[in-house]
Amino acid sequence: MSATLIARELAAGHGDRTLFSELDLVVAPGAVIGLVGVNGAGKTTLLRTLAGLIPTEGGSVSLSPPTANVGYLPQERERRADETVRDFLGRRTGVSAAQTAMDDAALALAESEPGADDRYAAALDRWLDLGGADLDERIDEVGLGFDLDLPMTALSGGQAARAGMASLLLSRYDIYLLDEPTNDLDLDGLGRLEAFVAGLRAGVVLVSHDREFLTRTVTEVLELDLAQQQVKLFGGGYGAYLEERDRARRHAREQFEEYSDKKEDLLERGRMQRAWMDKGVRNARRKAPDNDKIAKSQRGESSEKQAAKARQTERMIERLEVVEEPRKEWELRMEIAAAPRAGAVVATLRDAVVRRGSFALGPVTLQIDWADRIAITGANGSGKSTLLAALLGRLPLDDGAQHLGPGVVVGEVDQARGLFLGGEPLSRAFGAAVPEWNDPDVRTLLAKFGLKSGHVMRPAATLSPGERTRAALALLQARGVNLLVLDEPTNHLDLPAIEQLESALSSYTGTLLLVTHDRRMLEAVTVNRRLEVADGRVTG
Repeated sequence: MSATLIARELAAGHGDRTLFSELDLVVAPGAVIGLVGVNGAGKTTLLRTLAGLIPTEGGSVSLSPPTANVGYLPQERERRADETVRDFLGRRTGVSAAQTAMDDAALALAESEPGADDRYAAALDRWLDLGGADLDERIDEVGLGFDLDLPMTALSGGQAARAGMASLLLSRYDIYLLDEPTNDLDLDGLGRLEAFVAGLRAGVVLVSHDREFLTRTVTEVLELDLAQQQVKLFGGGYGAYLEERDRARRHAREQFEEYSDKKEDLLERGRMQRAWMDKGVRNARRKAPDNDKIAKSQRGESSEKQAAKARQTERMIERLEVVEEPRKEWELRMEIAAAPRAGAVVATLRDAVVRRGSFALGPVTLQIDWADRIAITGANGSGKSTLLAALLGRLPLDDGAQHLGPGVVVGEVDQARGLFLGGEPLSRAFGAAVPEWNDPDVRTLLAKFGLKSGHVMRPAATLSPGERTRAALALLQARGVNLLVLDEPTNHLDLPAIEQLESALSSYTGTLLLVTHDRRMLEAVTVNRRLEVADGRVTG
């Protein structure tokens, strides 16, 4: 059915910190609204509020019609141990919950409970609307390529990403709320997701840090500006939003500077007028003899005129329309510290083979030289992360040989963001990685990466993936590296941080191995080699 979601004067916050307030939004059929803002601005909080999963702190959310089906599809990072692929698809499409409601209503109907017939009719309609009648047939059409009765925990990263994409393609909601749907998708998956979103007649609100995806899909942009405590809705696509946002920020800065200059000019004029008035009074008292009443009177009149002018200037200052200074946004300023140069050959594989269950990588013969900048691409499950682990000596080889050159200092951001996953506080875990740093310096550096007092004392494992990514990037700045390995570094990073990472990579002089599906990053980062991994084979 065609449905519209309407939010009026929504407000939300964490503790005494306001995230957003007075937020108005209409999600009409066919609209694709991109939700942007720095990490911590409240994007996920807003999606969960719109989905009815958390109560509103202010304002209201309504649906027209009230029976419309809203699907909130978060980026699930933890797989449920007791859930099969089939169960996962049923849950994410909403069919399983609708089936349970229909079964409960049928039982009530069989026991002749009052109102059971209406409950059953409503449950049946919802089950049908969500596609429960033909879900199994449609799953077969999607063609996952693996057993639906496998537990989700048994899937590889690539298989889990395909299952997540399938759950979206199979869903039939009237309103879609998508939180980071582009994470972990390969280029084929991104293309399918773009086609799916573009073909929807339902309204969509989505969060993504993939700039090319936003450019190709969204029709409007809702910005949660945490620094200015403002909510702004921009018409047009993502490119138009960037232009209008930059123009609005320049205009706001120009308005404030014009107001500030005008006010300072008037204040200076007022100070001069007061000084002249005071000087005139002093001169009248000092220079005029007691019997020179005419001179006294003239000087007194002059002082009164200066006082009048000063009062007039003060009134002009009071009548100025106050323009608040735009608050400067927190900006990540990062650089990657370079360790001394390693040898001419950084890493090699010779006829290397790695087997993981039914998957095999290789045989691979590969040499990484000093200052190589290599982009590694390939579909999910093709073996990119396995290749990195083999190069670094993290995986035992079943055949062949691996060698890491002398003097190589590895800096890594892995796809699982596993560097800071322990139970000790972040500051202590970070300090252990750079023992030469004292605690105040550790805290100062982490604060520069947006990890402040509320983060550094928490157990590292409780941080979000985005926060753990920032901590890993801070570590690259804290200690010198000469082999930088980045496996999907843009996942969970906000857009300003991604741009800062790209800037830091442009000035990094060591060896770089970059795995990413971010098309803008592949264009922005200069490389001299490209490797393609497909079905366990490496070419390029």
